[in-house]
Amino acid sequence: MKIGILQCDDVTEALQAKHGNYPKMFTRLFEDIDAQLEFSVFRVMDGHYPSSVDDCDAYITTGSRFGVNDDAPWVIQFQHYIAKLFACKKKLIGICFGHQMMVKALGGEVVKSPKGWGVGVATSMVTQQKPWMNGLSSEISLVVSHQDQVVELPEGTEIIAASDFCPFYMIQVNDHFLGVQGHPEFSKQYSQDLMYARRDRIPKERIESGVESLSLPVDDKLVTRWMLNFLH
Repeated sequence: MKIGILQCDDVTEALQAKHGNYPKMFTRLFEDIDAQLEFSVFRVMDGHYPSSVDDCDAYITTGSRFGVNDDAPWVIQFQHYIAKLFACKKKLIGICFGHQMMVKALGGEVVKSPKGWGVGVATSMVTQQKPWMNGLSSEISLVVSHQDQVVELPEGTEIIAASDFCPFYMIQVNDHFLGVQGHPEFSKQYSQDLMYARRDRIPKERIESGVESLSLPVDDKLVTRWMLNFLH
């Protein structure tokens, strides 16, 4: 299977030497589960897209420091592309920014959450079991880093996992779109370094509780298996 990584941002230069860039995080994550996968990277934030939606078997998005409601030309172009993938019935996994863009492109709503930043490790309850969810679990924990949240779902969306802080944490739309607010590709060390790098915008108390939460176990491998099952 060939997966197209739709890159929506770069890891900040100060952290790249230690953690690598976002496409590397994803390839490392998936190759730990299936070493036979192929990847192509498309820097959509620079206007670089596949020549055809069929260039890859499926697609996955990275997160982004941008918001889906930003009026940057590339964000608007990306929204149209996500709608095109949906119309063409191409499999897509949206991570964080991509999860939110999936919702917006299909008619839902995303806002800057009054609950503030979600950082560190977040736990969500699994609200329903799907055939692609092997290794059943009643809850999942992943690293998160987001300020925006989905508040209104597109028609026909199923909620797969939810929490009080993030009611639409994991969603499925039809048989080919899967959205996850969390970051299975982020290591705990990167999460901590990212929080410290954003001290100018994340409240001190939220960073302290976020760093403390990093002692919790995460389900990155389980969720990655789910995502690959979904794509297959």
